[in-house]
Amino acid sequence: MSNKKPEAGSMVWIDLTVENAESVRDFYCAVVGWTAEEVDMGGYSDFSMNTPESGTTITGVCHARGINDDMPPAWMPYFTVADLDASIARCSDLGGVVVVEPRTLGEGRFCVVKDPAGAVAALYET
Repeated sequence: MSNKKPEAGSMVWIDLTVENAESVRDFYCAVVGWTAEEVDMGGYSDFSMNTPESGTTITGVCHARGINDDMPPAWMPYFTVADLDASIARCSDLGGVVVVEPRTLGEGRFCVVKDPAGAVAALYET
């Protein structure tokens, strides 16, 4: 994620959490052309996925273990919110469900919610 504070309501990141991150990493490297960079997770590595020409990190492929053991196996967009606690309350009021409780990520906090249609997304407050 960028060092500049993102505007509330913007999508700032997307990642994929799966059982076998190496296999999925290799799939996207071969199919999309991404290159992978290991991210040490303390005993195993997740992967930053980078564009082939500029090497810009654009997404992550993560193992469903450690801090990610409760993440659903889906591409997860991260949307910024001005106030995570207020957004969680509104989510519940409007028929959504928090599926991963709030936790720290970098200099912010995030949670994962399921909307009334069943789609999941992360809400991120810096």
